[in-house]
Amino acid sequence: MTYTIGEIDKIAAQLLSQFGNQPIWAFYAPMGAGKTTLIARICKQMGITDAVSSPTFSIMNEYDAQGKMVYHMDWYRLADEAEARRTGVEAAMEEAAICFIEWPEKAPALLPADHIHIQIEILDPEHRRIIITS
Repeated sequence: MTYTIGEIDKIAAQLLSQFGNQPIWAFYAPMGAGKTTLIARICKQMGITDAVSSPTFSIMNEYDAQGKMVYHMDWYRLADEAEARRTGVEAAMEEAAICFIEWPEKAPALLPADHIHIQIEILDPEHRRIIITS
């Protein structure tokens, strides 16, 4: 799937429609590719009215999606899997209806086998490509 920022709401709705029953979504992309922006639009599609922002410093943000718990995690600042465990990410992944994870490559062993792998590629300043595997 290729999209521009103007099409991001459509892409968010498509992703939610296709993968909304999957609890763990792992986003792989370089800095500035739009991971947080896409996650915020997916959250909006889920009915989350809170401002969705990057949890880079807090590691984890929690949102209520019409009675369903949603976690948005950013593992960028984590040193390794041991630190990730100490922050409580495993428990959060188990209790969340959906968990969106940025920078999952920092603690790959913590991801369940059935997670959704979402790769975002920067094609040019306006265009992105998403490659999804599960």
